[in-house]
Amino acid sequence: MKIALTGASGFIGGHIRRRFNCIVIKRYDDAAAISEKLSGVDCLINLAGAPIIRRWTKGYKKILWDSRIETAKKLSEAIKRLTTPSPHTQIPFFISVSAIGIYPDGIPCDEGCHNTSNDFLGRLCKAWEQEAMKADCPIAIFRLGMVLGRDGGALGRMLPIFRLGLGGQIGNGSMITSWIHIDDLIDAMLFIADNRIQGIFNGVSPNPVTNREFTKILAKKLKRPMFFPVPQSAVRLLFGEGATAITSSKEVYPKRLIEKGFTFNFPNLDMALDDLL
Repeated sequence: MKIALTGASGFIGGHIRRRFNCIVIKRYDDAAAISEKLSGVDCLINLAGAPIIRRWTKGYKKILWDSRIETAKKLSEAIKRLTTPSPHTQIPFFISVSAIGIYPDGIPCDEGCHNTSNDFLGRLCKAWEQEAMKADCPIAIFRLGMVLGRDGGALGRMLPIFRLGLGGQIGNGSMITSWIHIDDLIDAMLFIADNRIQGIFNGVSPNPVTNREFTKILAKKLKRPMFFPVPQSAVRLLFGEGATAITSSKEVYPKRLIEKGFTFNFPNLDMALDDLL
């Protein structure tokens, strides 16, 4: 499969590039340049977006917004240009990521959940998806949970703290963490692209866990003690409004992936951490 990729320098993009020889779309490429790069491409994967886990100042919120919405606009325009010379031009299957932050806190959600969170992250995800869906091509949206991999990502940020024996749950640890192994995520994207299945897909494992369970399992795998709970107020002090991305409780299930026949190699956290650690 010939793949074109935005966000190639990021955590997920780096893993995809290790597995495939991808055409890289640069941040500064305009729609015309992107359209040229898409010639003959089977699948376009859009991973572009500034990191969420930061302090959300007014200026950084604009960066978060523009890095997603403006990229989606350029890609849509580039795809439309492909159809202009000839209606028989090969149109790539388009996978654009979003996040489970679109869902409200505290209720179980699969792709049939139409309620959305009314905070900044929820509005960002909704606008992000709407812009991507303007592309004139077959499209799948992957709403990502916490993606776990060997180098980088959420697990990469946690490991140094836990290896020092300083890891602990956040608050009372009751918030739900919906996660996925990086290999399962990439395999799921390829499965959907190969079969050209359109629509919304939750990029999460079938077995979300509480924050307390997550930290307990991780500490046990590393043979380290769990430290004192980290107060949510401390997370808010450090990240401000951006703490929402860390302290929210998202119980999300990949119903459509399972219905379409995708099989997870790492369906539970024990198996995922055994492989990654």
